[in-house]
Amino acid sequence: MLFDIFLLVTGLFVLILGGDFLVRGASRIALRFHISPLVIGLTIVAFGTSSPELLVSLKSALAGSPDLTMGNVVGSNIANLALVLGIAAMIGPIRVKASIIKLDWPVAMGSSLLLYFLIIDGLISWYEGLLFIILLLIYTIYIILNSRKETKAIRAAEKGFDLPSSRQSIRKEIFFILIGSLGLYIGADLLIEGAQELARFLRVSERVIGITVLAIGTSLPELVTSILAAFKKETDLALGNLIGSNIFNVLSILGITSIVTEIQVNEVIIGSDMLWMLGITLVVLPMMIYKRTITRVGGIILFVTYLYYTYSVVSQ
Repeated sequence: MLFDIFLLVTGLFVLILGGDFLVRGASRIALRFHISPLVIGLTIVAFGTSSPELLVSLKSALAGSPDLTMGNVVGSNIANLALVLGIAAMIGPIRVKASIIKLDWPVAMGSSLLLYFLIIDGLISWYEGLLFIILLLIYTIYIILNSRKETKAIRAAEKGFDLPSSRQSIRKEIFFILIGSLGLYIGADLLIEGAQELARFLRVSERVIGITVLAIGTSLPELVTSILAAFKKETDLALGNLIGSNIFNVLSILGITSIVTEIQVNEVIIGSDMLWMLGITLVVLPMMIYKRTITRVGGIILFVTYLYYTYSVVSQ
C-alpha cells in the first residue's frame, strides 16, 4: 500500500515537471516557426499529453482488457472537458478564438459522433482505425498550414515585431518538448501503476477502473499542462491542448490501437459513458460562444458535472 502511494506521488511530481517543460518549449517553438500557440496546443502539446492514454490503451488491448482501453479514452475525454477545463476556467477565464468554435470543436464533436456510430456494433475494426488515422492526418496538416499562413500575415503587418534570430539554435525548444513529453509519459506510467493496484484492492470492475482511475491518471498531463498554461496566461494553449487531446484520443489512440488489435466495446460504455462524453462536449459549445470566454461560473458547472458523473459510475 505504501509503495503504491509512493508511485502515485512520484508520478504526479514528474508530471508537473514534464508539463512545465512542454508548455515552455511549445510556446517558444510556436513563435519561431510562425505557428500560433493555439495550433501548437492542438498538435504537439495534445499529442505529448495524450501519450499516456496511448500507452495504457495499447497495453490494455493487447492484454485482453478492452474495457480498460475504451474506458480510458472515453473517461479521459470526459475528464478533459469537465474536470480539467473546469479547473482551468476556475483559475481564470479562458478566452476562446473563433477558429476553435468554427473548426476545432466541430472536429472534436464530429470524431466523437463518428466513434459512437461505429461502436454500435460493439467493435472497432482495423479499417475503422485506419479511417481515424487518415482523418487525423488531414486535420493536422490543414490547421498547421492555415496557421502558418495567417500568423505570417499578421506579423508582417506588425511594425517592429521581434522574431527569434535565425542564428539561435532551436535545440533548446526541441529539448524542452522532448523532455516534457518524456516526463509526462513516465510520470503517468508510474501514477497509473500505483492507482491500478489501489483500485484492484478495492475490487471494482475494469470499466470503473478505466473510466475513473485510468482516465483521471492519464488526464493529469492535460490537467498539469492546462493549469500551468492558465497561470502563464497562455489560455489559447490551455484550451487548444484540451480540444486537441480529445481529437487525438479518438482518432489517434483508438485508431492506432484498433489497427494493432480489434477493440471489443462494452454495452454499458456505448449506452452510458459515450452519451456522457457527447453531452459534455455539446455543453461546452454555448459556454465558448457566450462572450467568447469560458467563465469561472462555467468552470464550476463543468467541475460539478464531472463530480456527479464520477459518483454515478462508482455507485452503480
